[in-house]
Amino acid sequence: MIRIEALEFSYPDASLKLRVKSFQIATGEKLALIGPSGSGKTTLLNLVAGILLPQRGRIQCQDVEVSSLGDRQRRDFRIRSIGFVFQDFQLIEYLHVLDNILHPYRITGALRLTPQVRERARTLAAQMGMGDKLHRPVDRLSHGEQQRVAICRALLPSPALVLADEATGNLDPCNKGLILDLLFASVADQGATLLAVTHDHDLLPRFDRVVDIAEGQSRS
Repeated sequence: MIRIEALEFSYPDASLKLRVKSFQIATGEKLALIGPSGSGKTTLLNLVAGILLPQRGRIQCQDVEVSSLGDRQRRDFRIRSIGFVFQDFQLIEYLHVLDNILHPYRITGALRLTPQVRERARTLAAQMGMGDKLHRPVDRLSHGEQQRVAICRALLPSPALVLADEATGNLDPCNKGLILDLLFASVADQGATLLAVTHDHDLLPRFDRVVDIAEGQSRS
């Protein structure tokens, strides 16, 4: 599913230098990425998604070399094949819940909005406990509720790969377990791969594998 080779990335004027000699994730694997703040976990997710490009190395996802695609090709590939749960949610504040979940279908021709997609959006929202808030503006939701909307949006296209950046970070312990159950079940139903950044070590036993990114980064 994911293969990274000889990757090097750094931000201009920043101390972080991310180096990954070799990194692979199998199709259907659920992998947790851990490490201290500032070690490059979110950066690695953005590189895998093609939001950032490495200075050196190759990133291959679903037999597609993402790091060699042009801007539009990377965006279309990301929208079709990757569900991204961002740490800051990246919801559209003036839109209500349902429109936020459907938003990826309205910004590109890579996805087709159908009645079946709309029904799936409602079903996901209900599973996440948001079925009664479909027409509420997201700026009137709690952080935990906004996080659930972001997860629904990421899962809606049935992506082959789900990238989750602290997907349960704003949830209370009870809802954390429930949402993680639903996330894992959705990934399993779709035969998808999950790469998740987390600081919550209580969740790690639920993953197939845990990787500490600190083993693959250095500071100048």
